[in-house]
Amino acid sequence: MKTISIIGLGLIGGSFALALKKVGIAEKIIGVDKNVQHQIEAIELGIVDEVAELDKALSQSDLVVLAIPINSIQKVLPEILDQINDKTIVMDMGSTKAGICKKVLHHPKRKQFVATHPIAGTENSGPKAAFPELFLNKVAILCDVEESEKEAVKKVRKMYQSLWMNVKTMTSEAHDAHIAYVSHLSHITSFALGQTVLEEEKNEEAIFDMAGSGFESTVRLAKSSPEMWTPILIQNRENLLDAIDAYQTQISKIRKMIEEKNTEDIHQYLKNTNDIRRILNK
Repeated sequence: MKTISIIGLGLIGGSFALALKKVGIAEKIIGVDKNVQHQIEAIELGIVDEVAELDKALSQSDLVVLAIPINSIQKVLPEILDQINDKTIVMDMGSTKAGICKKVLHHPKRKQFVATHPIAGTENSGPKAAFPELFLNKVAILCDVEESEKEAVKKVRKMYQSLWMNVKTMTSEAHDAHIAYVSHLSHITSFALGQTVLEEEKNEEAIFDMAGSGFESTVRLAKSSPEMWTPILIQNRENLLDAIDAYQTQISKIRKMIEEKNTEDIHQYLKNTNDIRRILNK
């Protein structure tokens, strides 16, 4: 894959370009972004070798990477598959997978598309937020691989592994169900916490002075891009509604224990929840 085009030069696309450059995978990386300021910054920061219009980039590419919001992926993916030659591979980096995969299920060039989700990110956005270590030791999910050419899957897998990522495979439906609980729900709770404080605590100076590391780490995700997260919440709404209901059940449980001043039950509840440490520290 000598020439790689990355559509979307924000945190994910920009970091991916920098990571690929660091390990020397591509001879040339072309950037595509509608935001002119992003184009300028991507060149100035050395994220891409050149910027180009989509048509020109597609005509040169061995690999096309979609690092844009998922609603935009669903819109442009069929059009991109229409235009590429028979050897070009297309992959996306969207946070939901089922809707994207269904969109091109019957496309004549479906085999050239590999659905992926590198589970990495920060609360920041734009080319200036990009850094090459974003994907280091993270997990990359490849979905519905039986619908893609084996050679295409092999190349994408090898590329992620070259960035020191742990590659897993699963169906797009399973991916969306799991990610609702372990990623999307945490963003919702962070946004809800931030909104609660903004609405209920009117003293901004008190928020600034009294917000400790616990609040800061919990509300960090509330700084995330609305442009990216709005379509994610809509696209994965069925799984997210189940996750929100389950979360509200837990909030109701602990609220009742606090209301009843049930010290023993609160202590046991917190102790049981500490088991999450064992799973995350594997």
